[in-house]
Order: sequence, then structure tokens, then C-alpha cells
Amino acid sequence: MRRTDPRGGSPPVGRWVLGSVVLLYFGAILLGPLAALTGEVLSLGPGDILRALGRPEALQALRMTLTLLIIAVVVNAVVGVAGAIAVVRHRFPGRALVNALADLPLAISPVMIGLAFLLLLGRGGWLEPALNALHLKVVFAFPGVVAANLFVTLPFTLREVAYVLDALGTSDEEAAVTLGASPWQTFWLVTLPNIRLGLGYGLLMTTARSLGEFGAILVVGGSISGQTQTATTYIQDAVEERSLAGAYGMAALLALVSVCLLLALQWAKARREEVER
Repeated sequence: MRRTDPRGGSPPVGRWVLGSVVLLYFGAILLGPLAALTGEVLSLGPGDILRALGRPEALQALRMTLTLLIIAVVVNAVVGVAGAIAVVRHRFPGRALVNALADLPLAISPVMIGLAFLLLLGRGGWLEPALNALHLKVVFAFPGVVAANLFVTLPFTLREVAYVLDALGTSDEEAAVTLGASPWQTFWLVTLPNIRLGLGYGLLMTTARSLGEFGAILVVGGSISGQTQTATTYIQDAVEERSLAGAYGMAALLALVSVCLLLALQWAKARREEVER
């Protein structure tokens, strides 16, 4: 008679085999590349890595990445909360379209997003006459990089906040209104505290997406050193120039930050689940 798990489901041996296969696959796909990167960084030595990361072009790329990150977090904090409230709490013409468009950046390749921005804002683009009249350069300039980064980071905060709002319902807000609170008082004293964990989780995901963006920023910005080059596009340029210390060092730095973000995301997720229980 075949032995089964007393809790039901697959036999113990089958569960061990399944778990081992999943771990091996994840190890090969996720941990393998990180181990190879770590090995290369260690073989070069910390001195070479730090000197490469201390060069002006590397520091400027990091500053650009940090600037884009701050803009993305601030804008998505405002737009994400406002958009989530509009989609979840209100009914208006075009609501279904807005709800669908919020997920558009998840369905389109970042390279295609960059190409679309070129067709709209670049030379010969639909808006080129208006931009020329305003003496405004967007493509291969800072505004274009900002726009591309905002596009790819749009859904994360909005969706997380919308999920929390939908789960919470409206009872707390209705109680505040009954007690005489104004719409702004209801938002600041009731809605915002209730969504703080979802907002924090969404902003962490926005941060991770902004740090790792490459395709759209490369196409729209052109990776111009000192102007539109970010940490991710710096890695590509360093590899092409055979500056391996700079490429591996920047990649290792971004990987370290990503691991820290992953730990923060897991903590935020655990906190949210604890509150929901």
C-alpha cells in the first residue's frame, strides 16, 4: 500500500522530489548568475572595484539613477494613491478604460515603450512641432528618461493601494463622514493610515523597478555619459569598453541593493498579511 502524507496530497517522497526540482531550477536560474558575478568581483579585488565606481562617469550614472528613483517614488506615491481611490471608490465614465490602461506597462516590452516615445517625441514625431515651439528637448535628454521611467513604474503602487482599498471596504470612511469629518480629514486621518502598508509595499516595488529599468531608458535616453546614462546603461557601456571592474562593480552594487529591497518587500508582505489576519 502506497504511503501518503497524513495531511493529504502527494506522498512524502513525491513532495521531496518536487521540492528538490524547484530548488535546483531556482538555484540554476537565480543563484547561479549571482554566484558567478560574486566570483568575478572577488577575483578583481575590492580596490579595483572601488576605483572604478569612484570614477566621475560611474558616480554620475549613480546620481542619475537616484534622481530618477526619487522622482518615480514621489510621483507614484501621489498618482498611485489618487488613481487607486478613483478606480476603487468612484464610478465615472471611462473607469474601466483607466483600470485597464493602468496595467499597460506590464504588457508591453520596455524597448517597445522606448520606441513609442521616439515616434511621439523624437525627430519627425507627432509632437515635434510643439516641442520645437517650446524649445523643449525630450528625446536623448533628461525629460525623456524621466517620462520613460515613470511609464514603466506606473502600475505597482496604484495596484497595491487599490488591492488594500478594495479589501478594506468603506466602513471606516463612512463612519468618519458620519461623525462630521470633511473629505480631506477622512483621507488624512482614516484612508491614508489604513493604506500605509500597501502604499509602502507598492513604493518598494516601484523602487525595485526603477533601479532595474534598462530598455526604455536606453532607447529614449541613448545612454549619454553625464547626461542620460544610468547605472544599468553604464554596465552595458562598461562591458563594451572592456572596463570590467566598472561593469561588475556596478552590477554587484545593484544586486546588493536589490537583495535589500527583496528583504524589505518580504517584511512588508508579512506585516500586511499579519494586519489582514
